[in-house]
Amino acid sequence: MLSTNAKSLDISKSQGIQILWADGHKSSYELGYLRDQCPCATCTNAHGTSEAQSGTSSSNPFVMYKAKPKIVDVEMVGRYAIRILWSDGHNTGLYSYDHLRGICPCAECKPSGHSASR
Repeated sequence: MLSTNAKSLDISKSQGIQILWADGHKSSYELGYLRDQCPCATCTNAHGTSEAQSGTSSSNPFVMYKAKPKIVDVEMVGRYAIRILWSDGHNTGLYSYDHLRGICPCAECKPSGHSASR
């Protein structure tokens, strides 16, 4: 069973987040990947509003430049999650440690299909 207990977090507002898990596994998340994996209801279309309706769509053909996401602030939510305030103003996603371990992009996690429950 995969550990979803974070032993340490290293947060770089311009580079990404690294987590050392209690079982010794290390996960590194680039900012663009984290922003794309936001688990909030708007980003996952959980309440029936598409990203285009919510104003977060990247499908606009007239957008010539899209700024890279940056972290403005991070808030710890109990012992189970972090909330990220993004440079685009988005801040409703709670990135639980279960979610973060489940989306670990490392080569060890991806091919084996390991994922923690979301």
